[in-house]
Amino acid sequence: MGESCLKIIHFSRDYTPHDHRFLSKMVETGHEIFYLRLENSGRPYEDRLLPEGVTNIQWAGGQRVVTRRDGPALVRDLRRVIREYRPDLIQAGPIQTAAFLVALAGFKNLVAMSWGYDLLIDAGKGPAWRRATRYTLKRAAAFVGDCETIRDLAVAHGMDPKKIVTFPWGANIRKYHPVDRKTRIENRIRARRGWSENEFVILSTRSWAPLYGVADLVRAFIAAARQLPELRLLMLAGGPLSPRIKAMVHNAGLIDRVHFPGQIAQRDLPDYYRAADLYVSTSHSDGTSISLLEALASGLPVLVADIPGNREWVSPLSPTGRGAGGEGWLFRPGDHVNLERRILEIVERREELEAIGENARRLAEARGDWDKNFPKLLKAWELVSTS
Repeated sequence: MGESCLKIIHFSRDYTPHDHRFLSKMVETGHEIFYLRLENSGRPYEDRLLPEGVTNIQWAGGQRVVTRRDGPALVRDLRRVIREYRPDLIQAGPIQTAAFLVALAGFKNLVAMSWGYDLLIDAGKGPAWRRATRYTLKRAAAFVGDCETIRDLAVAHGMDPKKIVTFPWGANIRKYHPVDRKTRIENRIRARRGWSENEFVILSTRSWAPLYGVADLVRAFIAAARQLPELRLLMLAGGPLSPRIKAMVHNAGLIDRVHFPGQIAQRDLPDYYRAADLYVSTSHSDGTSISLLEALASGLPVLVADIPGNREWVSPLSPTGRGAGGEGWLFRPGDHVNLERRILEIVERREELEAIGENARRLAEARGDWDKNFPKLLKAWELVSTS
């Protein structure tokens, strides 16, 4: 699209840390960047203001949770926004919400950006969701996805493969970095809990919703902790399963071994990764998980569900240590007994974890560096000029 300054609208469902990261890097390109928010769920996704240099667009959306009946009014006002701001392109996602509205508004220079769950889950919810997916992708000038699994799904729903750009969103590998064993043990999070070098700390950062399988983690932890008194769990975030999760831990008599710090500010997250000995994700569905990349960048061995998005990142070690791989382990999704066994195996091998963490960091540096990966997004912007 040449070297001239472009007007680019970033349009997303809600304001999240991912949006903050994208907008921060987009401003650095020298183009004129605008932000359009579809809804306000009221959840504390992101506590930072919009990055300096980003113009927030006031419109009919962005005030509350929207429903299907809001669609016609949103499309009308989106057309007004397009006439008023005259963007050169609109980068929009998820596919069936923000990007779908742009397609309905008739705007041609659409860069459809998948958020993973839109193609992994939402596209399979029923005929209306499938139609919205295909309608949007057929009209997109370019498509952005974070892994090969998402790319394949986009093609299956009608996206032209020549208009697809694949890049993992990546982690800030300078913010998330390894620490030596002594620093990890003296970490302030561990110190506040009175957890010494003898305790083995598992970290979970995922939302407490059914999709993320956190109940499986709690079941596995309870079973493993009854065999290993040194086992501890840092369980960040929260969500609709909160009463159930806390009741499970309390009823098991393990409340003194689990810490629930709630939703953590972005500036404090690195300390939690550095406090842990093992990162666990029980999510049933993921593209390229940013929290997984943050764990890898932090030099943490990982134990994650055996799903396509994770297999693109984790080359699993066998229980005996033989075979290829080296960043961590996979377990059968939804199988808390298999997860428990993996945890017990890993604790038995705790002397090897430092070397495994070094492998994790090398992988993050090679493939998961946000600053290195971001320029791939510009290829999608360039595709708009040839559509």
